[in-house]
Parts: sequence; C-alpha cells; structure tokens
Amino acid sequence: MENTDVFLGLQDFLERMRQPSAADFVKSIKSFIVSFSNNAPDPERDSAAVQDFFARMEIDFRAHPLWAGCSEEELDSAGEGLEKYVMTKLFPRVFASLPDDVKLDEQLYEKMALVQQFIRPENLDIKPTFQNETSWLLAQKELQKINMYKAPRDKLVCILNCCKVINNLLMKASVASNENPPGADEFLPVLIYVTLKANPPQLHLNLLYIQRYRRQSRLVGEASYFFTNMLSVESFISNIDANAISMDESEYDKNMETARALLSGLSADLDGQYTQKGQFAGYGNRSESMETRHQHPNANKDPAAQSRSSETNSRGKKIPNEKDNSPFSKIPSLSDLENKGATILVTNDQANQVFREYPYLFANVGDLTISDVEDLLNNYKQLAFKYVCLSNGLGVTAPSSYNSHTEFHQHTETAKQQELSRAIEPNDETSNDTDTTDDALKKEPLIDDENLESRLSPDQEVSPEWYT
Repeated sequence: MENTDVFLGLQDFLERMRQPSAADFVKSIKSFIVSFSNNAPDPERDSAAVQDFFARMEIDFRAHPLWAGCSEEELDSAGEGLEKYVMTKLFPRVFASLPDDVKLDEQLYEKMALVQQFIRPENLDIKPTFQNETSWLLAQKELQKINMYKAPRDKLVCILNCCKVINNLLMKASVASNENPPGADEFLPVLIYVTLKANPPQLHLNLLYIQRYRRQSRLVGEASYFFTNMLSVESFISNIDANAISMDESEYDKNMETARALLSGLSADLDGQYTQKGQFAGYGNRSESMETRHQHPNANKDPAAQSRSSETNSRGKKIPNEKDNSPFSKIPSLSDLENKGATILVTNDQANQVFREYPYLFANVGDLTISDVEDLLNNYKQLAFKYVCLSNGLGVTAPSSYNSHTEFHQHTETAKQQELSRAIEPNDETSNDTDTTDDALKKEPLIDDENLESRLSPDQEVSPEWYT
C-alpha cells in the first residue's frame, strides 16, 4: 500500500470512528487497550491476543453499515488504520518487554559494531560488478529509519525500502555489465553487508516486534520475502565467524580485538597513526567507526573493556600502546581537524569535483523546489549525525543544533501520537495512553469534527515513504 493510500486510509478510519454508529467500535478498542495493558508481558500470548483482536474487528468492519458497499482496498485501509492506532498506543507496553530479548539485541548490536570496522564486500563474496558502496549508503539510511516509527507496518516499510534499493542497484549493475539477473545469491550478501554497515539500533527487537504484531494476513508476497531475508541476515550476523566471511581465524581474532579496543577508546588516536601500524590487516575505516559508536545507548558494553577504560580515566594518565608501549599523541580538537581539512581543500586542484556530491551548496533560495525538501532534510540529518558522532568521539561538546533537531523529532512523534489519541478520545483530555478508569470507558468517545484537517494535515508525516 502506497504512503498516500495509508494516510488517506488512516484519515478515513478516523472519520468513520467519529460517527455515532461507531461508538461500539470505539469502546471495544479502548477496552482492549486497557485490559491488554493491565496484563504482565508475555510475547506469545500478547501476539495472539493482538492478532485475534485485529481479525475480529476486521470481520466486524465488513458487517457494519459504516463500511457497506466499500471496496477491498477501503476495508484494507480500515485495518491498517486500526493497527496503526492500537499498536502506537501499546508500543511502550510491548516493545522490548522482556530482558532476554533486550540482552540478545545488545549482543547483536555490539557484534555488528565490531565486525563493521573491518568487513569488506570481498569477505562476503560480493562480485566486483555488484559492489557499489556509495549507492549502498541510501539503503543503509532507509534501514536506520526503523526506530523513527512505532507502527509495525511503518517499521516493515523501512526494511522493504532498504531491500528495494539494493535490488534496484543490483538490477542496474547486471544490465550495465551484461550479467544474468541477480538472484538470492547476489542479493543476500549485499543485504548482510548493508545491515552490518548501517547497524540500525534495536534491530533484533524491531524484527521481533514486526513478527509479533504486524497483521499476519498482510505479511505476504514481497513483504514476506524481504522480511524473511532480513531474518536470515540477523541469523547470519549472530553466528558470524572467520569461516563465514572467508577470513583466516587468526586474522579475524586480531581484527575483532582491535575493533573492540577501538570502540572502547583504547586504540591509536586517529587515521594517520592507525593506518601506519596496519592494525586491521589491510582493512578498516576509522571514520566509519565514529558513526557507529553512538547509534545505540547499549552499545560497547564489553565488561573488560569498560573496566580498563574506567581505570584509565580514574588515573588521568596517558594510555601506553599495547604493542610498543609508546604514549599516544594528543587527540586533535574539532577545530584542529576542520582547519587541517580546510588547508588541504584550498590547495586541492580538484576542489570543484569534491563538492559535486553537495548540489545545494551553491544554490540560492529561488533555485529550490518543493521536491528538494526531502533531499535537503535527509542531507541535514546525515550531516548532523556525523558531526555529533565526531564530536562525541573526540570528547567535545556536541552542537546544540543537533539536540534541537532531536527534540523537534521527538516532539513531532509525540504530537502525532496525541493526534491519534484525541481522535479516539476527544472527551478525555487528561487520560493517559492506558486509561484504566471505568468512567473513561463509559463515555461516548465520539470523534469531534472540529479541526480534523488541522490535526491531521497532509503536511504531517504519518508513515515512511514507500520506495519504488
């Protein structure tokens, strides 16, 4: 279902819920949310309860006069609207509800954070014809959006978009090189590589959440195929070892140990010294490691590494190199790095080519169109994210503009949830998401017609854009 269709489907669902004849539906939805929230977490039971509720409600929709004469697409939209509303309300209760799930998620994230430091396409037997790391960044970016949303469908779309980007790039590469159309043998290794490099926060938890609470009747066809591939990727990464990535055992162990030291703050200071020592056996990208260190609040929890790091900090001394016992040089500040880069750029005869990747750098306001907004926003997010990661990696204060952006996004997500809540509960402004009072259920929670369009205007993002 396209993004526009989903928005219209949600809007149509809320419109119908306003009608007096929908009072029983509204009461059933509220009652389910309240009773569900009062139970202790049990993923298997919770999943079955949610799936059963969605199935019963969709049957009731078909039999109700509000949907009389509606097409299958309209009924499907009603189901999507129901799932989005209910799961947005239940998200705090069902997401990451078990400590064991959280622990596995942290282990997966930490392993990806290590392996991504030295993994190369060749390690996964990706043919040179299909290697396109620059374009793969778009697929990584789609996957990294997964935590921006709460509805199972929206999270699934992030995975599907990532897979579609990869699939399209492989198809174009095969046509350009007169290769046979790519199949699973070409697609899966690229998806593994992209996932490792993206290292999306809470990947394991998000996959569990989609499995448990995405309406099973809609997890079919292309969505099922790509989602199954992502589950295979997770399994592969969880069990990754030297043999899995065509690497000598000693080399793999050495790279893992160096990556662990790097992420624990015990490695050589910057690219120059790092490259000279050749600690990654010919692999490694220092700048990429900076990006991954702050993508997940639970990353890098190796007990031994943390112990060594805290001990070093408490002494306030320079840490000797483990190989030659020579002290590390002082880590340059952001200003030092910026000045150094500016000097190099000024003396670079190819400076114009360097800036070709940034088409808006020399644009004027009048040159921009509405269609440029999405690209500009994505570029801004990427720039802010890299800059704050670099700031944290160097131990300096992150720019306040990034914090403002984060707060704005959190405010937007909160506002969207409140709009959905008000649509169902307009007469109970002081109630919480899981209102347990009997009075709340006894009210006539009919949706107020006033200001609907201002509360759910087309300018507001309610779902991720579906990549085509």
